[in-house]
Amino acid sequence: MAALHSHDTTDSTQKETHQINAPPSTLDLPPAVLDLAAKLFDLARSGSTDLLSQYLAAGVPKDLTNASGDTLLMLASYNGNAETAKVLLEAGADPNILNGRGQSVIAGAVFKGWDEVVRMLYEKGADVDLGHPNAVDCARMFGKQEWLRLFGVEEEVHGMAEH
Repeated sequence: MAALHSHDTTDSTQKETHQINAPPSTLDLPPAVLDLAAKLFDLARSGSTDLLSQYLAAGVPKDLTNASGDTLLMLASYNGNAETAKVLLEAGADPNILNGRGQSVIAGAVFKGWDEVVRMLYEKGADVDLGHPNAVDCARMFGKQEWLRLFGVEEEVHGMAEH
């Protein structure tokens, strides 16, 4: 259920990339561990910030990843749980881990239209060019000019660059 991620900085662009490595098998994990992991992912999805905070304080990995490669931060952000996302970021959760489908946390928040979450992720260092589609592509797709401005992207509007 919990996968590890590694950081590879050897690509030609010198940008940090994130790769998800699934565990050999979740069959090797005791049922109680799988049940706890499922509960933690549900807490992130539902925005149960106080309870999730207690688990983080007790040592739950801040970048715990489910079988799909979704982190706690990705689940909280995708579901618009800004306070939960904030707690995870403050605990040191990485906003630049891609899930198993190559999607980024911030692109998911843009896709869902969560203004507060998008702004917070961006301010905490989420890479808007990471993943496919990336956050810039999603903002363009949905005509979110305010996010494109936030991301520092100038768009052509009726033949003229918007300022």
